[in-house]
Amino acid sequence: MQSKKYTLLLAMFFLTLGTAFAQKSTSGYDVYDSTVITRKGQPQQNEFWNNTYNFPSKPRNMWEVGLSGGLFNVSGDVPSVIPTFGFAAHVRKSLGYVFSLRMQYLYGTAKGLNWNASENYAKNTPISQYYSAPINGGTTIPGRTPEVVYYNYKNKTQDLSLQALVSLNNIKFHKNKSSWVMYGGAGIGATTYETNLNVRNEAAGTTYSDLFTSIYNNNTNVYKNRKDIRKKLKDGMDDTYEEAAQSNGVRRPELGGQTLQFSTSIILGVEFKLAKRINIAIEDRHTFIKDDLLDGQQWQENPYGDAALSPNWDSYNYLSVGLNFNLGKKSVEPLWWLNPLDYVYSELNNPKHTKFPKQTFDDADADGVVDQLDREPNTPAGVSVDTHGVSRDTDGDGVPDYKDKQLITPSECQPVDADGIGKCPEPECCKNPPVPPAPECPADYPSLSYKGNSAGLSTDIKALLAVVAAKLKANPKCNITINGYPEASKAAQAVCQQRVDAVKMYLVQKEGISAERVSTNCEVGGGDKNTIDIKSN
Repeated sequence: MQSKKYTLLLAMFFLTLGTAFAQKSTSGYDVYDSTVITRKGQPQQNEFWNNTYNFPSKPRNMWEVGLSGGLFNVSGDVPSVIPTFGFAAHVRKSLGYVFSLRMQYLYGTAKGLNWNASENYAKNTPISQYYSAPINGGTTIPGRTPEVVYYNYKNKTQDLSLQALVSLNNIKFHKNKSSWVMYGGAGIGATTYETNLNVRNEAAGTTYSDLFTSIYNNNTNVYKNRKDIRKKLKDGMDDTYEEAAQSNGVRRPELGGQTLQFSTSIILGVEFKLAKRINIAIEDRHTFIKDDLLDGQQWQENPYGDAALSPNWDSYNYLSVGLNFNLGKKSVEPLWWLNPLDYVYSELNNPKHTKFPKQTFDDADADGVVDQLDREPNTPAGVSVDTHGVSRDTDGDGVPDYKDKQLITPSECQPVDADGIGKCPEPECCKNPPVPPAPECPADYPSLSYKGNSAGLSTDIKALLAVVAAKLKANPKCNITINGYPEASKAAQAVCQQRVDAVKMYLVQKEGISAERVSTNCEVGGGDKNTIDIKSN
């Protein structure tokens, strides 16, 4: 019977895969494509097209169907054995770009095996009917020796849940869309389960008392040897799970002979797009039920050697990988794959729907400046204007050039009359301005005396040059000539030239006199060869 179920599911999988590829592929969502708009949304879409409403209508989007398989295990009082497997099928529909609803069916099989021996199982009837355990921490069943057991179970769980999922990364500000989407969510549903225990060897008709006692007596440190213990238990036990585990009895709600419980789930997953209609999903789902018998054990041993009720509820986890397919004609991809900002950025970059005012560039006076910028819209034809369309007024007298009979009117002669002519008189003093007197330059410059053929500047000479510099600074428009009187020989002329150059250099570099104001001259036979005269030009 089990193999028939898997065969049917496999057939459904390939049928769905073929249907997905057979569907007509969409080319992407175009906000102007009316074929993807529902009849109910068409009025809003018409208003959008007519620029009377800012928002386009939500498009019709595909359904998602999917199949998955993965690891299924129970979290309870008895440690689970992995790997154990489950499978699920779902159908999902988007409510918007972020929220979607999913209906999922899950079937899973889980096993558990404790590596730690237990003694206080007296209240667990499916076990105590075959094994002897102390009652209330001391008394044993008459005629039986107390025995240890190793808890184990096999669980088959089915559930149907409605889940609300939230897409976490499809709204993007710097990218069109992503090839993967992360999502999370929660769900509510109904869970049915049945749990069985392997308490005896079905073929031999005996219990595992000898096996359990032998393992227990040979392993004092159970945590150190738990892998070995579990291996010995698996090797010595069959796989029948023939005994129905403890249940809540007649009080429990049932469906098809199995325990029925309300359940809640939390979900986290990620989908990777393989094609426009196919994606692969990796998901973890943890489900909680208000029941402590998923693993067939609700009793825990306390430090006093007694059995007490466990204070926590069992739960189960499903870690899976699945294939999802998008189905639907004349529909866009499920909205959680689309970025709702795509249209907004497209419109900003390449406007197709935005209404712009009519662009007019009239120039009524034909002056070359459009009316929107023209500050003088009625300029006569042919008149020169500035960049603002205003007639030019060269002299700034308030009369435009084309009316101004005195094109350049001095500012002192303004204001002007209507013809642009100034009214200022011309005084006589302005006709014959006086000639400024020539500056009087000092003529009492000192003479400089030298000894032998020396060309250096003595302390006395520098003092006299300071007097010369002071007079030049007091009369900035006066110039001087430094005169020497050498003999006819070349040697004497060279000494003369060295002396006048040294004097000029001192006035320029030390006293700050402009070189253009100082001239030099050596005149043969004009005076005493050891005297330098300074004269005003």
